[in-house]
Amino acid sequence: MSASVAAVAFTIIAFALISKRIEPTIISGQMVFVAMGLLFGPQATDLVDLGLEIEAVELVGEVTLAVLLFADASRINGRELRREYMLPARLLGIGLPLTVALGTGVLYLLIDGVGIWEAALIAAILSPTDAALGQEVVTDEAIPSRIRQGLTVESGLNDGLVVPAVALFLALSAGDRDVGNTTFWTQFVFEQIGIGVLVGVSIGAAGALLLNVGRRHDWVDGVYAQLATFSLAVASLAVALELGGNGFIAAFLAGLTFGGSAERSHHLGEFTEDAAQLAAVVSFFLFGNILLGLAIGDVTVAILLCAVASLTVVRIVPVVFALVGSGAARDATIRGLVWASRTCLDLVRSPAIRRRNRRRGAALCSGCVDGRTQCSSARCHRVLGRPPL
Repeated sequence: MSASVAAVAFTIIAFALISKRIEPTIISGQMVFVAMGLLFGPQATDLVDLGLEIEAVELVGEVTLAVLLFADASRINGRELRREYMLPARLLGIGLPLTVALGTGVLYLLIDGVGIWEAALIAAILSPTDAALGQEVVTDEAIPSRIRQGLTVESGLNDGLVVPAVALFLALSAGDRDVGNTTFWTQFVFEQIGIGVLVGVSIGAAGALLLNVGRRHDWVDGVYAQLATFSLAVASLAVALELGGNGFIAAFLAGLTFGGSAERSHHLGEFTEDAAQLAAVVSFFLFGNILLGLAIGDVTVAILLCAVASLTVVRIVPVVFALVGSGAARDATIRGLVWASRTCLDLVRSPAIRRRNRRRGAALCSGCVDGRTQCSSARCHRVLGRPPL
């Protein structure tokens, strides 16, 4: 056991030593840790055996996601969100249901032996975006804040909002006779969403108030203030689950409320953000080490095609439809999303683009030469071909 823990620790250390070099490439940290977990797992070298049951891995994953959602939400600017609420609203209200519907069709057509409700169940499980995988986008200040905040809200709430659909499709695929009981489903949706909202807002507001009062009277040590912030994320998850609500909605709204109410919330959330990143790294390693190896033998061409479709067409097409008719903000939003996509695909921070930008240095500010800042200069936008913000 100790040797396995040491292997995980040295994997993190080794990646840290080259993380800056890998950052401009298409290889992400998540990919590296999943691959290393698989390499060290029983299906490969069998060097790491942590002896964890599936339930323990599930618990680690749930806590990790809750802390990530809390940390992401605490950085959201509430004033800007109120102005730009239509982007996440369209992504959740239009894009998410269309993603489930399109995914259902793709899965039903490509995988033999899968019924329509089984396909809908799988599509609903796959449709939410992962907050951990989107960290590099939502924390990159080169991407317009309205895009980052919209994606943060969408990824923070979609897990919770899709749970009723998952439960419904599970009941339909199992042939449950009570699936038509509207009273049960109404109560279930209220408990999942309503309790999650109440718990999240209550814990976030109470935690911010208590820390504000304690710090004003100099009762709270700085280290423990940060530990308390981290504990708020875990508490919101646990309390919501205990009461029958959705823990992920609770964690996200707790972070959103805390970030808008706590004094110097960014400083208080620094440890939470770092702890969330560490937990995410360990979660991806465990996924590769324990779960991925068991599933590789069952992968078929049809499953690979479904995976590729789920990551591309099944997500892109619904988002395009969700943005259609978005009014005065439509053009700016689409241009911003295109810029965000180009930033991710063309790797603005890559050495090749830095060299190209330096050749244009006379026409660019220093931040745009490095590709690290979101510049509002019309001159820089004309040279780089970016849309004005």
